Amino acid sequence: KMLFILLVVLVSGCIDSGFEKTWTNEKAPEKFHARFETTKGDFEIGVTRKLSPKAADRLYQLIRHGYFDNAIFYRVVSGFVAQFGNTDTGQMDLWRSVKIPDEPVLLGNEKGTISFARAGKETRDLELFINLNDNPVLDTLDSENVKGFPAFGAVTKGMDVVEKLYSGYGETPMDDQNLYLNRDAFYKTFPKLDLIKKAYLIENE
Repeated sequence: KMLFILLVVLVSGCIDSGFEKTWTNEKAPEKFHARFETTKGDFEIGVTRKLSPKAADRLYQLIRHGYFDNAIFYRVVSGFVAQFGNTDTGQMDLWRSVKIPDEPVLLGNEKGTISFARAGKETRDLELFINLNDNPVLDTLDSENVKGFPAFGAVTKGMDVVEKLYSGYGETPMDDQNLYLNRDAFYKTFPKLDLIKKAYLIENE
C-alpha cells in the first residue's frame, strides 16, 4: 500500500508540475516574434534561429509553455542589461534539468539584443537578458573556455518600455543566491522590481 501511495504521489507530482521533458525537443521556426506584457507596458522581440539555434528553440519552448508568466526582471542595471527568468522554483528546477548546448557568437550584444545568461560550460537554461547598451565585452568574455554570450534576437517594439524597467536595486538582488531561489521572499525583499505579466508568441511581421 505504501508503495502504491508513493507511486500515486510521484505521478500526481509529474502531472501537476506543468512541465513535460518532451517540450525541450520542440524546434522553433526560423524566425518568430513574441510579445511581453509587463508592469511597465508591452514590448516585442524578434528571433532569428540560425544565430543560435538551440537558444532560439529554448526561448520558443519557454514562451510557448507559459514559463515567463509572472517572471521577475530580477537584475536591471542601468546602461547594461535587464535580466529576467526568475519564476516558480519548481518550474525553474525542471527546465534547468535540460541545458542548452554552447554555441558561437554570430550576433554581438548590441543595444536591444537578447541573449541567454550563463556561468560556464553548457549553463544556459532559462534566464535571459536584454542589452540596454552596446556591450561588446559580452561577445568575447571567456568562462571555462566558452567565449561570449550569443545574441539571437532583438527588441523590435517597445525598447522604451524595457528602458523604464526599475533599476534602482542594481546588482543588489544578486547578492543572496538562496533568496533568489525563493521567488516570493525575493519579491517581498525587492518589491519595486517589474514583472512579466504574460509572454506569448505572435504572428510574424
